[in-house]
Amino acid sequence: MTAPPPDDCLARNDWICGDYLSTRRQILLDATGQHIQLTVISVALGLVIAVPLALLARRRRWTVGPVLGITTVIYTIPSLAMFSLLLPVYGLSATLVVVGLALYSLTLLVRNILAGLDGVPAEAKEAARGMGYGPMRQLLTVELPLAVPAAMAGLRIATVSAVALTTVGAIVGYGGLGNLIYAGMNSFFKAQVLTASVLCVIIAIVFDLLLLGAERLLTPWRRAGRRTRVRNRATAGVKRLVTAPGRRT
Repeated sequence: MTAPPPDDCLARNDWICGDYLSTRRQILLDATGQHIQLTVISVALGLVIAVPLALLARRRRWTVGPVLGITTVIYTIPSLAMFSLLLPVYGLSATLVVVGLALYSLTLLVRNILAGLDGVPAEAKEAARGMGYGPMRQLLTVELPLAVPAAMAGLRIATVSAVALTTVGAIVGYGGLGNLIYAGMNSFFKAQVLTASVLCVIIAIVFDLLLLGAERLLTPWRRAGRRTRVRNRATAGVKRLVTAPGRRT
């Protein structure tokens, strides 16, 4: 006669287990906090490096190819190889993970910032020059604000990618939720693997929504333009109905 299954979901090693959440709450909070910290610092560092690189490439067009080429080559390096290359410099530390993730974000950030700057309408630049704006004032008050949508698109992708890549930092002991995922995989601890993975997805979604909200706050003219287009389409639709052949008045 076989013994009945245990009542404890931890003992049964279920994928979904409320007892795991209640008994490992502090561990999950610590891992989540480290994951968020590593992601934010690495993307911020990448942004600090990417903006000057994009501005340099925009001012000196001959540098566009080398800048984009180097950042693309960096992006193609496997994460394990990247951490191995950085290991002699930074050792087994959180800095190694932050620098590696920052380097990975460069190609997405530089490309999108450049695309945004190149997409600024020529009439906007001419209007700024006509108002007596110097190059720096034109860049800060006209070109960069108009480049925000493209730049934010790259920032959103880079951030979501960093959330995923942070887990690889578990190989050096600084992977946030990745530490729990790797430990759970080694011990086949189902609840830990699933919970940590779901938390990674939630973090990525939250970051993406926050950046989307920030983009809308930074580009109020896009909302105004969207409302104007909707009103124009509605007005045109009404006019077509009124002027349609056979319409009784």
